Amino acid sequence: MLGWIVRILFVIAAPITALFVSRDALNFGLIQTFVTMLLVTALVGLVAAYSGRNRRAPH
Repeated sequence: MLGWIVRILFVIAAPITALFVSRDALNFGLIQTFVTMLLVTALVGLVAAYSGRNRRAPH
């Protein structure tokens, strides 16, 4: 199950990485891994921000 999530994140990270680095570059996989880690960090931050909000707070 965790492998599926990682694979989906790598599929999302590939086109983002391709905007900055050519797909035939030797370091494409390394930069794709960095972009995937940024996506995971952003996803965890969004989940933490959403779950940490107070639903009864006045708008």
